[in-house]
Amino acid sequence: MRAAVLHEIGQDKLEVLDDVEAVGFGPGRVRIRVRATGLCHSDVSAMSGVLPQPAPFIPGHEGAGEILDVGDGVTGLAPGQRVLLCWLPACGACAACRRGQTQLCLAGFMNAGTPNFRRPGGDVFGFAGTGTFTEEVVVDAGCAVPIPDDVPFDIAALIGCGVTTGLGAAINTAKVEAGSSVAVIGCGGVGISAIQGARLQGAAQIVAVDPVESRREAALRFGATEAVAPEALGDAKQRITAGEGFDYVFEVVGKSATARTAYETTRRGGTLCVVGAGAMDDHLQLNMFELFFDEKRILPSMYGGGDVLRSYERAIALWRAGRIDLESLITHRVPLAGINEALEQMRTGTSLRTCIEI
Repeated sequence: MRAAVLHEIGQDKLEVLDDVEAVGFGPGRVRIRVRATGLCHSDVSAMSGVLPQPAPFIPGHEGAGEILDVGDGVTGLAPGQRVLLCWLPACGACAACRRGQTQLCLAGFMNAGTPNFRRPGGDVFGFAGTGTFTEEVVVDAGCAVPIPDDVPFDIAALIGCGVTTGLGAAINTAKVEAGSSVAVIGCGGVGISAIQGARLQGAAQIVAVDPVESRREAALRFGATEAVAPEALGDAKQRITAGEGFDYVFEVVGKSATARTAYETTRRGGTLCVVGAGAMDDHLQLNMFELFFDEKRILPSMYGGGDVLRSYERAIALWRAGRIDLESLITHRVPLAGINEALEQMRTGTSLRTCIEI
């Protein structure tokens, strides 16, 4: 079967090969025919080494498709069923799950160290235990979440990561209050979803911050009340908040420099929500006095900061009701053979989300 493979960490292009086999099928596992997958910035971060991932590997974790086969012991799933892929399934038994923090379950991460593909030359890993830049993938049954028939594969794929992460950051983690002021730094697919989440929560001012003009223009269509380049954020802070700072600031880039800017843009007693996934050696510096004196809440948000199954259901309900726009998030479409074109669209900021149709 065909798949897009990164041979070594640090390479900036993928090779689409037709000699890849999905392996690991058996009890408790399902085989899925991938129909659509989104390109998320985390895929690019894994390729560059910012996020840890063994190689060679197949990127992609934001996917949807249909079940081809189910292993022994799998219940509630059947061949032909439409599903989205959850890259961080909850085991239901660990301490985090028992506390109700299923998004912090580590069971899914354990899958990342087990190859789930093979080529004639050896084993191939799937990013985050999945690897959706391929025609077929074998995953634990918990990774396959059924979707209603009226949800297109491309929309379901977005809900599988970017939409859930951004909406959840605003709704679950930060709990944006009605009438508040919000700034969102980084307006790709996740940032735009955070903007939509803040709008749903009733924020009065939502300032989108991004260096790419087309993304700023898009943010206005999704609910931002103003969109500025990074160098104009200070002026927006002064105009909108009289210099005090925003009630909520979302950092959706994953870099200490933008997190520091976000901290300084948050008002005293306000909330900085860190959504971007950054590198282990990139350290955010805060002095102990400002940490104490400013009383700013710093809230990281992992996969939307809540139960992902409930978050999927909520996103579908909001989409059906016309309360969130998911179709317009997909600005580009390419076949699997055009995956490197999609990577270039993301790196240059010309896309919000590129859908790879398989």
